[in-house]
Amino acid sequence: MSAVIQGKRVLSGMRPTGALHLGNYHGALRNWVELQYQFECYFFIADWHALTTGYEDTAGLPQAIREVVIDWLAAGLNPGVATLFVQSHVPEHAELHLLLSMITPLGWLERVPTYKDQQEQLKEKDLATYGFLGYPLLQSADILLYRAAVVPVGEDQAAHVEVTREIARRFNHLYGREPDFEQKAERAIKELGGRNITLYRQLRRKFQETGDQMAVERARALVESNTRITVADRERLLGYLEGSYVSILTEPHALLTATPKVPGLDGRKMSKSYGNTIGMREDPDSVASKLKTMQTDPARVRRTDPGDPEKCPVWDLHKLYSDDKTRQWVNENCRTAGIGCLDCKKPLIERVIEEVTGMRKRAQEFQENPELLANILVEGSEKAREVARATLDDVRRAMHLRPQ
Repeated sequence: MSAVIQGKRVLSGMRPTGALHLGNYHGALRNWVELQYQFECYFFIADWHALTTGYEDTAGLPQAIREVVIDWLAAGLNPGVATLFVQSHVPEHAELHLLLSMITPLGWLERVPTYKDQQEQLKEKDLATYGFLGYPLLQSADILLYRAAVVPVGEDQAAHVEVTREIARRFNHLYGREPDFEQKAERAIKELGGRNITLYRQLRRKFQETGDQMAVERARALVESNTRITVADRERLLGYLEGSYVSILTEPHALLTATPKVPGLDGRKMSKSYGNTIGMREDPDSVASKLKTMQTDPARVRRTDPGDPEKCPVWDLHKLYSDDKTRQWVNENCRTAGIGCLDCKKPLIERVIEEVTGMRKRAQEFQENPELLANILVEGSEKAREVARATLDDVRRAMHLRPQ
């Protein structure tokens, strides 16, 4: 992890689609649990995003939100360390989305890869709506509202972070100009003190002459860690690095996270839309029953047929759950028909049941105490709103949308 971004603010969210499954856990949530102790983390339940594809039936949203939060807590997210909140409880998300929509070219939204992908995958839904077209911009507003430096994503979502960077850059270019900007920025440089003055100038020159990205990141870190300068001067110096405008909205960086393949019971990607999932808090008997009937190597018809683990979705789960010794045993004996598929699944079933049983126990406290759950979300939303309001104040001021 780059030292430049370590310790900065992270933001990510999940749609409330009800109780989460093992694909959600290993694909994102497990990473969040680790990140919360390395960054200042804000994790939100994206209930407005759920409306972009599920606007026709919202009756189940409150229960779905509750289930997601319980899953987060059971997985190890700590509300004493990370800020957990619901998107719609922070109305500033909607306001920033509206303001950014005034400056965002239509073509930027239409070219986001997942826009056409989801239309193709969800043909049964009417997605010819303004909300669905604008959902990438709402994602950008989510990120920019908290001035997040880092957004953990898989490679397939990196395009969303890139369009967010473009939107921030466009906003700063349009509204970050002020009279005598360069003179004010030069005065601010002198406030850095000592060797920092020389270092800032060297890094700025290196970036502007050669495009060295590491130079600009080092300069940003230099400015952001300096306690001698005012907030206004800090924004001027950040903007002066790359151009002639104040940096009002922070350009985020994508933090590409490991996203292991989590197969569903039918061998396809584990997904609720395919009905092939194992819930994070599923009943152990149900887990065992599902895994016993999980699809294996299709070429292995009889017990005496040798198999190929690389063609078996159960092997992908062994990679997640089994130790080296067990994986070696599976690999050797599957290829030689030394074990049957049920033999192969037995240690895996034990490990998965052990994990979901732990989740169920940790979740029980919150299931039995809805008031505690509500308090966590209220406190998280209040903390999130403090940060969001500060950003909106700067945005409104830059756009001349508040009393002077």
